[in-house]
Amino acid sequence: MFDNFNISASGLTAQRLRMDVISQNIANVNTTRNADGEPYRRKIPVFSEKQRSFNQILKNKMTEGNSKAQGVEVDAIREDQSSLKMKYDPQHPDANENGYVAMPNVNVSSEMVDMISASRAYEANVTALETAKDMAQQALRISQG
Repeated sequence: MFDNFNISASGLTAQRLRMDVISQNIANVNTTRNADGEPYRRKIPVFSEKQRSFNQILKNKMTEGNSKAQGVEVDAIREDQSSLKMKYDPQHPDANENGYVAMPNVNVSSEMVDMISASRAYEANVTALETAKDMAQQALRISQG
């Protein structure tokens, strides 16, 4: 029963981090110079199935015979290596000798679509958590009976 809570909680945490990363991308849409002197590069969170220890897998196989899902975790936050946008602005302090400025590879429209997707996934995890809670409460009521 508590597995359902843990799985939903890991999904909530992952989607919250995804929304934070998307917000960071949008906030840096015009950042032409970071601490390294390079334009900001879009960040992308990478998720994977939550890893279990060998002991947990062995115990699960011995008692139940199948592998249970354990939720999701953030594997990494990677930089998008797609090309930067070049914008003609000879007055900009970061312009090259031809007057072009390397702008971040952030597309606000696609970031907003990703934000909506992350928000919907967050809502789905909240719904799953509430459903699991309701089922646990019903089981307690039945056992008191």
